[in-house]
Amino acid sequence: MEKHNVSRLVGAPPGYVGYEEGGQLTERIRRRPYAVLLLDEIEKAHPDVYNMLLQIMEEGRLTDSFGRHIDFKNVILIMTSNIGADLIKNQAGFGFGKRTAEANYEKMKEMLQKEVERHFRPEFLNRLDDVIVFHALTKEDLTTIVEYELNKVFKRLTKQGYHLETAAAAKEFLIEKGYSSEFGARPLRRAIERYIEDPLSENILRGVFKDKNVIKIDVKDEDHLRFEGISKEQPKTKPAQAPVATAGTAKKEQKEEPVKPSEQ
Repeated sequence: MEKHNVSRLVGAPPGYVGYEEGGQLTERIRRRPYAVLLLDEIEKAHPDVYNMLLQIMEEGRLTDSFGRHIDFKNVILIMTSNIGADLIKNQAGFGFGKRTAEANYEKMKEMLQKEVERHFRPEFLNRLDDVIVFHALTKEDLTTIVEYELNKVFKRLTKQGYHLETAAAAKEFLIEKGYSSEFGARPLRRAIERYIEDPLSENILRGVFKDKNVIKIDVKDEDHLRFEGISKEQPKTKPAQAPVATAGTAKKEQKEEPVKPSEQ
């Protein structure tokens, strides 16, 4: 972030573009004082941003370019950081294995705390309520991520009349191909595109699954998945029939007309 972009958080100076619009940060908090503010990869921020955050955490307010005091006392401030990611890459294995998970986590936490103290100033760290170090992804976490991403593919293909069934071995295959100790679970999305979406698209365009409504996905070999199309009859729903009224029920449903008083 450049220095002139930092000033836009509280409002551009007079004579600059965007002066009438207010600050990108202060204006949003002024309109919605109860908010959650997320600052991703805070270690890349300009040093002036830290001074601004110090004022927020110390005084609970900021002054925008119009001279208004913006209250931050009802704002939850969350900052994320990738500090020490290179240390984790050199130390961690797959996230489950080798040492016990708890011992591995405690050692990782100790290293990251030292890196955080080396990067941020003490007056900034002393104003934080807590520093949380996340655990490494487990096998169950990765399986949940794979299922979540596959559901997106399933929903798109359902609109085309296909139902997908994925074997547990196929999910293990995607985890093995897509997980990276350096980049975490982000490569899983590319693995799903490469091993599932692209082959499925080619087979559908070639008409491989013509007259098929179910596609089963399983492992073929070390580098490929197998796609098998089958036909399954969908359960037929009987059309709803209107109830037939008998002579007895018809008489009960008839409403008696009110008797009009005779005119005198």
